[in-house]
Amino acid sequence: MKAVQFTRFGPADVLELVELPVPEPGPGEVLVRVHAAGVNFFEVLMRADHYAVTPSLPMFPGVEVAGTIERAGPGADRSLIGTRVAVPLFAIGRGSGGYAEFVAVDGGAVVQLPDAVSFEAAAALMVQGLTALHLLRRSPVKGKIVLVNAAAGGVGSLLVQLARRDGASLVIAAASSNQKRGLALSLGADHAVDYTAPAWQEDIKRLTGGLGADIIYETVGGTFSRAALDALAPCGELVLVAMGRFGLETADIERMLGDNQSIKGFSLLPLLTSQDVREDLAELFEFAAAGALAVIDGGRFPLHQAAEAHRAIEGRRAVGKVVLVP
Repeated sequence: MKAVQFTRFGPADVLELVELPVPEPGPGEVLVRVHAAGVNFFEVLMRADHYAVTPSLPMFPGVEVAGTIERAGPGADRSLIGTRVAVPLFAIGRGSGGYAEFVAVDGGAVVQLPDAVSFEAAAALMVQGLTALHLLRRSPVKGKIVLVNAAAGGVGSLLVQLARRDGASLVIAAASSNQKRGLALSLGADHAVDYTAPAWQEDIKRLTGGLGADIIYETVGGTFSRAALDALAPCGELVLVAMGRFGLETADIERMLGDNQSIKGFSLLPLLTSQDVREDLAELFEFAAAGALAVIDGGRFPLHQAAEAHRAIEGRRAVGKVVLVP
């Protein structure tokens, strides 16, 4: 089979297509033919060795796939053969191997996929869908003013929709282009602002009657984290999804304490259990199948163009979810 690896850290060009044996499903395992593999920003960081954890080399990236079960190993349920499934590799202790034509996994780890949900949509609803779902559970939005940063991205586009569903009083989207802001508005945001514009925080204050946002979901990091404080309401909550990349200093935190504001960190993996993952994904798939949750196609690339997929994310050219289609 074909798979993507990198043997050194660096730009997207370090990603290379290699030939490997098709994995043999072991006891209780099934062999899944991959039809869509999700591409995530943290994989871009990992490839460049800018992630919080440095992976061992060679590295075979990819933590979420969707496809069909082709074979069952000893003791696995053979009735699953031919079933459309999602495989959240990241949630079952597998942090790699998804950029490939096949994966072998525990048969109990797969989540059946409704016919109305495409493989590409399933890939978008694993890391990013679960992130959006758990962000809203950790910081409920009912009756609150919410600011979603990078609102046209994979997580942001889902957050906008789920925040609207969960009863936010006002959903403000922050995005860097007219196209992205238009997309966020089409997904249910009440307003959209350009977070690359000077003093964009003043737009937030104007839109909220001088109050600011009660909750800011901050996914970009860097200098934006500090700039976002000017858009945060007194007693507001800054939720940092971009862990390790935020630009807050001691003076910023002292200022927040004076305004009764809080910082909340967010890390998805510690919040997951195997049973919860299955139930949460089934819920997200149900929303998508019913048309209650739109999944934005951010681009589909064959395996041999994995480097271009990374460049699309790195250059912030993509909206929604970027996938590889073996």
